[in-house]
Order: sequence, then structure tokens, then C-alpha cells
Amino acid sequence: MAETEQQSGSTPEDEAPEVRVSNTFMVPKKEISMVPDMGKWKRSQAYADYMGFVLTLNEGVKGKKLTCEYKVSEEAEALVSAVLPADRCAAAPEIAVYLKESVGNATRIDYGTGHEAAFAAFLCCLCKVGALRVDDQLAIVFKVFNRYLSVMRKLQRTYRMEPAGSQGVWGLDDFQFLPFIWGSSQFIDHPTLEPRHFIDERVVNEHHPDYMFLDCIKFINEMKTGPFAEHSNQLWNISAVPSWSKVNQGLIRMYKAECLEKFPVIQHFKFGSLLSIQPTKH
Repeated sequence: MAETEQQSGSTPEDEAPEVRVSNTFMVPKKEISMVPDMGKWKRSQAYADYMGFVLTLNEGVKGKKLTCEYKVSEEAEALVSAVLPADRCAAAPEIAVYLKESVGNATRIDYGTGHEAAFAAFLCCLCKVGALRVDDQLAIVFKVFNRYLSVMRKLQRTYRMEPAGSQGVWGLDDFQFLPFIWGSSQFIDHPTLEPRHFIDERVVNEHHPDYMFLDCIKFINEMKTGPFAEHSNQLWNISAVPSWSKVNQGLIRMYKAECLEKFPVIQHFKFGSLLSIQPTKH
């Protein structure tokens, strides 16, 4: 956790998914049916685009509060009322699949990081067709994704959804991962709040409206009983890391290893023209 990660080759901005102006869209389908297929996923354009999107947003929210001022482009405003710009309507069936996949499984009544990844993929696709822009980075995380978190927490409270693929006390969280990554980025270079402070309930209650990481901790405290070190051991260990930049880098590594490189998660991911299973072009 405490080691500094060097992002080799390119910056998050370089890795941001390109905007597709025209495309032959398709309804996404599963491509990872066996464990050996995982190599195909890690070499795919979808993996590169997805991680590029996550890292671009990670950079965009660095040092910012949830309550800060941010720009929302005209296209994003149109998205609220019309879902997609008129000249991108052909992409709707493809993009809609990720939104449908993002709210949990209706049969098993469960929810986990794979469903969360589907929502991030939904937002990534909206960027790729130009419905959202790079300028919308803060709005994507602070307005859209944070609202999604609120809805999912309400569902988790109401239906007591089962954690999908949870590692229990040894996992980071039963349901989410991305808000911990982006939330730790918000804290980078903060003048007073250090990782050790997030296990202090007074600090959490005072600052959670401004910081996604603390809002996640608050939700955990509301949903679980007993000592924090026992029910959330991984987070307890993270509180000992000396700086938020090291926490952020470690969480990115952990996300790749524990979510994106795990067959039980990725076997459900669907691929289309926007997030393609085809290998990256070097």
C-alpha cells in the first residue's frame, strides 16, 4: 500500500477514452466465459478505455470538495432531458445495457463492484459518444456518480441487498470501490486531514458532505456494528498509511488486482463497439 506507483507510459489524460463521432453500434455481450479469457480482457481496448476513464476522473477530482463549483457542459444538460444528443441516438441500445447492469441483480437481490463498474462503463460510453466532455470531470464524479451512490445506498438499506462477491472482513467494502479511489484523491495535499483521521467518527460526521471517502465511512458506520477494526479491517489498515497520495496509488493497484483482474467479476462484463474486446492498438 505504502509504495509509490508509477503509471508507466502515459498520463491519465493521455489514457482518456477518445470521442467517437460515428460508429456502427451494437448491443454489448459477454466475452469472458473462462478464466483463460482474462488475458483477452486485460489486453482489450475496453480495459484500456475503462482504466483511462477511472484515472482521468481520479486526476480531475484531486484536491476538490464535493461542494466545489464545477462546470456542466450544455451537452450534459441535454443529457438529463433527452438522455443522448439527437445525432447519437443510435448508440442508445448499446449504452443502455451498462445502465441496466449497474443496479444489481434482480434475481439474486445482490450488488457489488461489478455492478458499480457497469455504471462507470455507462459514463465512459457517454464520454466516448460526446454526450459528456472532459470539462465535465467534476460533474461526472460529484453530481452523477455521487447521486448514483445515494440511490444504491437507499436500495441497500431498503432491500438489504447481498454483497456480490464480497470478501467479507478482508475486502475493502461490501459494495463499492471507486468512491474510495476518487475520494482519496480529493484529500491529496489536504492541509490538515490525514488518513488516520477517517476512523475518527467526529471527523467523519463533520466533513462527510465534502468528501466521498468520508461519506463511504459514514455509511459503513451506519450499516455495521462492532469495532471498526473488526468489521472493516482493510480500511483500518489503510488508516495507518502516511499520506493520501500513497493511499490513492495503493487503492488503484488494489482495484486492478481485486476487481478488474478477478474472473468472477469480469465474466459478467459486456463488450460492444464502444468498449471493445478487441486488443488495444499500439
